[in-house]
Amino acid sequence: MVMADRPEVQTASGPVTALTVMGLAESMLNGLARVPFRRPWHGPGGLLDNVGQSVTRQVVRSFMGYSMGLPIEEFRSMEKILDDICLAVIPPFVGVIDGVEITDDTISGVPGIWCRAKASSDAFVDDTDDKETIGATILYLHGGGYIGTSPIMYSAFAASLVGITGYEVFIADYRMAPEFPFPAGVLDAADVYQGLLDRGVDPEHLVIAGDSGGGGLATSLVSYLHNQSKPRPAALTLFSPEVDLDLDHPSITENAQFDILPWNVPVTPYLHGVQPNDERVSAVHAAPDPEWFPPTFVCWGADEMFRDGIREFAEGLQAAGVRVHAMEERGMFHVFPILMPWAESSRRVFRALRELAGRYVAPDPDAEQTH
Repeated sequence: MVMADRPEVQTASGPVTALTVMGLAESMLNGLARVPFRRPWHGPGGLLDNVGQSVTRQVVRSFMGYSMGLPIEEFRSMEKILDDICLAVIPPFVGVIDGVEITDDTISGVPGIWCRAKASSDAFVDDTDDKETIGATILYLHGGGYIGTSPIMYSAFAASLVGITGYEVFIADYRMAPEFPFPAGVLDAADVYQGLLDRGVDPEHLVIAGDSGGGGLATSLVSYLHNQSKPRPAALTLFSPEVDLDLDHPSITENAQFDILPWNVPVTPYLHGVQPNDERVSAVHAAPDPEWFPPTFVCWGADEMFRDGIREFAEGLQAAGVRVHAMEERGMFHVFPILMPWAESSRRVFRALRELAGRYVAPDPDAEQTH
């Protein structure tokens, strides 16, 4: 399900949606035309990495800048078009390239999709002895600044995580702002977490992960679970998490010219009157309990706008005694492992994840193959 499919969400008419999509295409072409004038060959990596980074930055920046100026009903209609395209393209692609099967599911009333290795599925492996064991389960909360994108848009990255870790991944289709401001997304994520436990998933083999707004939501979920005396997850994995909605660090302005994010990052639709320094929405202001807070992996780019807030968050966890593996990659922008998986910086992140997957979450030989 995408937000446009929810009965409470308004969408634009067909003609207006067509004009909106045409405007998006024009904006992105205009952005691409600027690339040669921004010295794309300069950067922290090799020539291909540098050019790829410049193109990616300009394309995503054009997309986000255009999207943020749309009325919400046009944004939702455009999002639906993009979701349909991803639904047609990504499942067969990851099935062939990554050997991953994508299936729909609803857990505790919250829809989402599973990404699992075909080699672990009865549908693809006849002999039980040949079937791969699923090492653990990841509850993934997709990014989008708390307002946009959908699970299928993240399924290619989730398929990569399946290959890297040997885990299965459930991407929750949580409710988003402005139609559903805080705490709707947190409550949906908590329902999925409890639903996975009810299905027999061992919390010691359950990882919470997310990127950008989804990363911020993941930290809010961990805080919520602790306050509700729920079992602690095995680990927390974050990619450029949005953990400080105050947006008052120097990197917000200093890195605006280098990042993919719009200079006017929207947080008001999600907060809906909640103060941005509230620890429920900004984990950088929380006091983690080292006896409960799970081991945490967090990565971010040195050139992203959220850099300073994430640094402070990681340092705060370390100071509190939480096990943390933090990676700041030089010259990289927001959520670079998702947007540029081929880059050497992303490969370093993936190598670290592969190592940590066996360190913090050991495979459970008695785990169910499906949930």
